Amino acid sequence: MKEFTYVITDPVGIHARPAGLLVKEAKNFKSTATFIKGEKSAKATALMKLMGMGIKQGDEVLIRVEGEDEEACAAALEKFMKENF
Repeated sequence: MKEFTYVITDPVGIHARPAGLLVKEAKNFKSTATFIKGEKSAKATALMKLMGMGIKQGDEVLIRVEGEDEEACAAALEKFMKENF
């Protein structure tokens, strides 16, 4: 299992267009990535649930990746988050 935290810098937070791209990125891997904020969590491949978490600018999110290609998946998602959120 790999984990990393990320603080959202995008003024709008996690919203439709980049969230859709995030889902596409996560689907490229066999591992399961889960976004966790407080008591809420959502799989990175569940667009509506991910957007429903209400993640705003300044929120810290824990991303947990588990599976056979978790190293590559975690690295790709961390890069994606830095470039888009």
